[in-house]
Amino acid sequence: MSFLDDDRPKKPTTHELGCDLSMLSVDELESRIDLLRQEISRLEAEKEIKAAGRRAADSLFRS
Repeated sequence: MSFLDDDRPKKPTTHELGCDLSMLSVDELESRIDLLRQEISRLEAEKEIKAAGRRAADSLFRS
């Protein structure tokens, strides 16, 4: 391994649902858990934005 390897862009951490977890370390598992929690928060925020838009549209058309 040379010093040039450190300059290479790192592949972003991803998680595939249902993948084999047996080869992952505790730190890698923690990383994936954090990644999934962030994604859940992002999904919930987007869901709330869409729900607010729908409520606004519903109230406009019900009037």
